[in-house]
Amino acid sequence: MRKLVVFFSCLMMNSMVLMAQKEEGKIGMGQLIDEQFKFAEQQYKVLAKNVPADVMPQTYNAKTDKVQTSDTKWWCSGFFPGTLLYIYEYTKDAAILKEANARLGILEKEKHYTGNHDLGFMMYCSFGNAYRLFKKPEDKATIDTAAASLTTRYRPAAKVIQSWNSGKKWGGPVIIDNMMNLELLSWVSDHGGDKKYKEIAITHANSTLKNHFRPDFSSYHVVDYDMKTGKVVKKQTAQGAADESAWSRGQSWGLYGYTMMYRFTKDKRYLSQATKIAKFILTNPHLPKDLVPYWDFDAPEIPNALRDASAAAVNASALLELAQYSDKKDRKMYVAVAEKMIRALASDTYRAKLGENGGFLLMHSVGSIPHKSEIDVPLTYADYYFLEALHRYKNWYLKS
Repeated sequence: MRKLVVFFSCLMMNSMVLMAQKEEGKIGMGQLIDEQFKFAEQQYKVLAKNVPADVMPQTYNAKTDKVQTSDTKWWCSGFFPGTLLYIYEYTKDAAILKEANARLGILEKEKHYTGNHDLGFMMYCSFGNAYRLFKKPEDKATIDTAAASLTTRYRPAAKVIQSWNSGKKWGGPVIIDNMMNLELLSWVSDHGGDKKYKEIAITHANSTLKNHFRPDFSSYHVVDYDMKTGKVVKKQTAQGAADESAWSRGQSWGLYGYTMMYRFTKDKRYLSQATKIAKFILTNPHLPKDLVPYWDFDAPEIPNALRDASAAAVNASALLELAQYSDKKDRKMYVAVAEKMIRALASDTYRAKLGENGGFLLMHSVGSIPHKSEIDVPLTYADYYFLEALHRYKNWYLKS
């Protein structure tokens, strides 16, 4: 029986590759990437004009034709400057860089924030990219301070970084999203910072590996710990369809997170976990043909469920990195599938027209249906990981 499951899983994945490779009438990826960045260059100037200088863009309300904004303590505050930096890296547009620097200026103070686990999203996706491009000592100092702030949420007895503060529903919640913030800690340790930061990241990744995943390698969203003993109290969801469902973006965070942790550690357990998460996503019978997931793989309204472009963007970027660590056959498959995802997101179905969508690039993402928040709208992190995927494809796989 197990051999049959493996056979049909491989058959499904091979079919995806063939579909990705045999689509006709496609422009080359080099041209597609160039077109997307030139579009982003103009579109993000529209977005910048729609957002006051002291806040960050969050989403767009089509009914009011206004961009909704947030303060810099919001967990996604780093994505706007990070996206601007990705655009500048490709286009070298001075106005885009000026805007990025202005937004970094209002974000910098959050290096001291300890209110939740999201310092990686906030500070590494922004100042991490800035330091990568310009190597300014002050940017590295900001990243180092942010890592120190994040470690204040580490709970040694439970061997995890607590995601959110204790509340009525959960005493010690840890969410799968937290895997993404381990990049900040690992990078700082590897670049002259305190070695304990990476040790914390590894310990957290190991606890998540043990407690967050089901036998099919799908992930729970929230695991509630007793932070004094490390005992798992319950496993539930905040943004998924049900406690036992596979919330799509949560699967994406896991895929990206363990691929990234393999980069920093070369621990084969992490590579194995990333590969198995990828298999769960790519062979899932509820994954649509264009590979842009429904908001939850078990959403009760499938096939009429809303899609989540942000999950597809994260998946595309993660698979392009996973391909770097895979054998020739899997590498080819992952790149082909990521390309199909990118092409879907770049199509008229998901990518906005110039001047529309409030200035955001992608349409049709889902924040949290259970909270009736950010439903079928653009989201700032969807744009960020879409452009990251384009950069990765260009730098790693585009033939010169």
